[in-house]
Amino acid sequence: MSVPVVEIENLVKRYQELVALDHFNLTIEEGEIFGLLGPNGSGKTTTINCILALLAFDKGTVRVFGQEMRPDSYDLKRQIGVVMQNVAVFQELTVYENIDYFCGLYIRDKALRRQYVEDAIDFVGLNDFRKFYPKKLSGGLLRRLNIACGIAHKPKLIILDEPTVAVDPQSRNKILEGIQELNRNGATIIYTSHYMEEVEQICTRIAIMDKGRRIALGTKEELIKMIKKSEIITIELPVLADEDLAQISRLPHVYQADYKDHTLTILCDGGKHNLVRALNYLQEKDLAIGHVYSQLPTLNDVFLEITGKALRD
Repeated sequence: MSVPVVEIENLVKRYQELVALDHFNLTIEEGEIFGLLGPNGSGKTTTINCILALLAFDKGTVRVFGQEMRPDSYDLKRQIGVVMQNVAVFQELTVYENIDYFCGLYIRDKALRRQYVEDAIDFVGLNDFRKFYPKKLSGGLLRRLNIACGIAHKPKLIILDEPTVAVDPQSRNKILEGIQELNRNGATIIYTSHYMEEVEQICTRIAIMDKGRRIALGTKEELIKMIKKSEIITIELPVLADEDLAQISRLPHVYQADYKDHTLTILCDGGKHNLVRALNYLQEKDLAIGHVYSQLPTLNDVFLEITGKALRD
């Protein structure tokens, strides 16, 4: 059995009275795109800083590639690439010079470094901007430069903290496709994001954090099975009497029904043909029906039910 890329056991980190990580456990296997989700203040950034040995912690162990991670574990750190939320590049250097500088921190051989820099520029699509200074780049291009600086040395483990914040849709798609390509090329990815649809799109496994604890772990499908809600039905109705709403609430597998702003919303906890039953009832009552929608729960629904708050709160 292969050694986990990251193994965190019983990790505790306190800031005076605040417990940022409360006996936190996590294992990330080789080849995963692992999503780390949590509301602000849940401990995501603290976890990343502990993995990188940038923070001392009160209790527990952190192993990377099977070895205990310490502040002076330079051989381990050479195998890690980090792209943090705040763009960290030199304004005085061009796109090419920035990537060359950060790659040079790990790759001493000049010929190899030159090749790695070219690979990184090509990978993020900045060939036409290699002589530009960062202040001349759009937000999306600046994010791409930030990523290139973090992955130019071809690390085995890449940590991406909110890499698509405030970028245009085209750049976001480019970044997400790039992350998947890095993974196909052999890198293990740890990915944090406030955009749930991104996590659904690219992550193979997901951990949800809140108040320093891991409160859920699994694939997207496994997480969705954990919650009560299995179907959300939305029906536009000009009029609906309270008596009819009460009858719909009593239909099989319906655990909540609300009528507001000419829209009926029905939440179901399993079963089949829930939509058919609801429509049959409304037709029997000869009620005018507008648009009808039926959707399965998303990770947003999982997150909201488990933590009691939206991801972007």
